[in-house]
This record gives sequence, structure tokens and C-alpha cells, in this order.
Amino acid sequence: MVTVAVAVTGHMDLAAEAAGPVRTAQHELLAGLRGDALVGRTCLARGADTFFAEEIPALGGRLSAIIRSRDYRDAVVAPADLVRFDARCEAADEVVIMPYEHARRAAYEAANLRPLQGADRLLAVWDGSAPTGRGGGTAGTVAAARSAGLSVDVVWPPGVCRSGA
Repeated sequence: MVTVAVAVTGHMDLAAEAAGPVRTAQHELLAGLRGDALVGRTCLARGADTFFAEEIPALGGRLSAIIRSRDYRDAVVAPADLVRFDARCEAADEVVIMPYEHARRAAYEAANLRPLQGADRLLAVWDGSAPTGRGGGTAGTVAAARSAGLSVDVVWPPGVCRSGA
């Protein structure tokens, strides 16, 4: 059996009405890879990463979660998202906590690149916008994946937008 490792990156500020179309597009892209051969690599961020982290086990795949820093859960995850975040961590076959004490720029930059290590492809929920210059964003991860020679599948269904939050 050949393992296919798929990393994900995507915007965290997807508008609420984007959830359905993004989930459907991710499912359609990943459905052909279902089963033990599928490994999903994610930072478990709000938005695209969370949808991906829920889809991988539903397809029978294995989930690898990369946590940006030791304080990420307490410092960054919104109280309303804690149950979902904890459930994704518990569902993961592997949880890697990056060697950063605090969820700052360096932690985000390193964590966004970590899923690419050992990945065969990148699924990017991305509107095509340029890098912000702040580091650790979707555009930068897409550029790094392309530079490394990974296949990049961009998902941005018609009508999907960002909330800007």
C-alpha cells in the first residue's frame, strides 16, 4: 500500500457561509484517496484546517496534527472552539507540538511549513491573494510547497469569501 500524505493550508477567516462549499470541495478532492493510505497533515487552525481535520478521519485516513506552540491552545484557540480543537487532537494519530513556548510569528511560520515535510501534495483553501508580509500565511505556504516541487491543489469554490476577522 502506497501512503499519500496531504498537507493543508488555508485561510482562517472564512465567512460562515463558506463552510459548506469548502467542505464539499475538500471531500471531492480527497475522496479518491480514502483509507489507511491517506495521511492528512494539519496545524488545526480555525477554518480550512479544521474542516480538513474532520474530513481525514471520516475518509478512514490518519491525521497528523502540528500544534504551533506549547501555549497555542490556551493563548489562541477561542473558548467557543476548544471542544472542537480538543476533539481533533484526540482524533489525531500523531500530535507534534512545535518547540516554541509562545504562539508568535516564528511559531506560525515554522508550523505552517512543518506539514509540508514528507507531504506528497498540498491542499490549499486559498483565494489567490498575495502574502501579507507578516509571515506564516496561506500564500507563503503555497509558495514554499511549489518551491519544494509539491503538487498544489487550490480549492476556492465560487462565491466563497473571507470574513476579514
